[in-house]
Amino acid sequence: MIATSLQPSPKKQINFEHGKQGMAINFACRTILLQIILSSKNNSISHFCEQEKNYTIMWNKPWTIREGLAIGGGLIIIGQLLQCFTGGIDWQLFAFPANLITLGFYLLSLGVLYIFRKRLYVVQYFCTPSAAVAAIGFALVLTFIMGITRQAPGVSPTIDPIGLSYMLTYWPFVLVYLWLSSIIALTTLHQISTFRKRKFPSLVCHVGLFIALVCGTLGSADQRNLKMYCLAGQPEWRAFDDQGNVVELPLAIELQRFILEEYPAELQKVGIGKGKTKLMKMPSPKRYASEVHIYTKEGETLATTIEVNKPAHLAGWKIYQYSYDESMGAAHRVSIFQLVADPWLPFVYLGIGLLLLGAVLLFFSLGKTKDITSSTPEQP
Repeated sequence: MIATSLQPSPKKQINFEHGKQGMAINFACRTILLQIILSSKNNSISHFCEQEKNYTIMWNKPWTIREGLAIGGGLIIIGQLLQCFTGGIDWQLFAFPANLITLGFYLLSLGVLYIFRKRLYVVQYFCTPSAAVAAIGFALVLTFIMGITRQAPGVSPTIDPIGLSYMLTYWPFVLVYLWLSSIIALTTLHQISTFRKRKFPSLVCHVGLFIALVCGTLGSADQRNLKMYCLAGQPEWRAFDDQGNVVELPLAIELQRFILEEYPAELQKVGIGKGKTKLMKMPSPKRYASEVHIYTKEGETLATTIEVNKPAHLAGWKIYQYSYDESMGAAHRVSIFQLVADPWLPFVYLGIGLLLLGAVLLFFSLGKTKDITSSTPEQP
């Protein structure tokens, strides 16, 4: 009989790591919208709205939010067509080192586009608040759909004909996020090339959001989610992935002792025929943990106790107490561990941290702007 812990499974944790993309977007949308107000020509919403109001014919310069909505709608249509023909993006193709090569090419392309921005009006438009508002709107809608739709585990394309069951492989989702990331990157380059001290909070927000989005997406292919079954006294270095494939690891776990604490047995009345019979319920587990020795190829050894919600950390791996097996008897329990590795996760946390820092700086800079405005004497 397998007893499963109350610890969240690695699948949920992996989805949560991807979910940080959505959290970063939701938080950043508010800070960027606030920043748009501060960075407009007269620091007011009325100027931005007036610019949209005076617009009559689409695709005439200067482009406004209508062109941004049209671009976003076009990306959705193109993405859905790609989804129908390809079945989604296979992120396993972007596993290391392909993701690093892709990131380098992407950054180089953005730099070249910014250098030639005066010849490409679309690049100039991507540095405007109108493009940012449109991209954020589409990203928010897709992120909301991701939040209310049950997501499938893994990083391979799903058999869902629409693709909503795993948004990270959904072409419209990827194209919109690529669009948003490009806008953020080009805006960041523009802020660096025309640096002003008062724009520093906005610059920090943009850098943090870009790091969180790009690393959270390209790093998904390098995430590992494995299960390992350990017998007492036998070092184990093999684990199983979601498809049941055997994976050899750069570390080994030796179970020294399995600890199981149970609640006292209880009586329960069960209806059998006309009357009720008192039966003794099977005792439920109160706490279980594993005393282990963990070895690495580099010769590092860690003696620790792993229990529910208290994982061990070694060589870039988080090792969780997942479950145990009592089918072999009380003296030969099998301890089951979850092993999760995400080498890009620190960069995602760095991006979110910069985003929070930028939001705080933006809040204080907004207060200073109000003070300066209130202290400015009125012109006769």
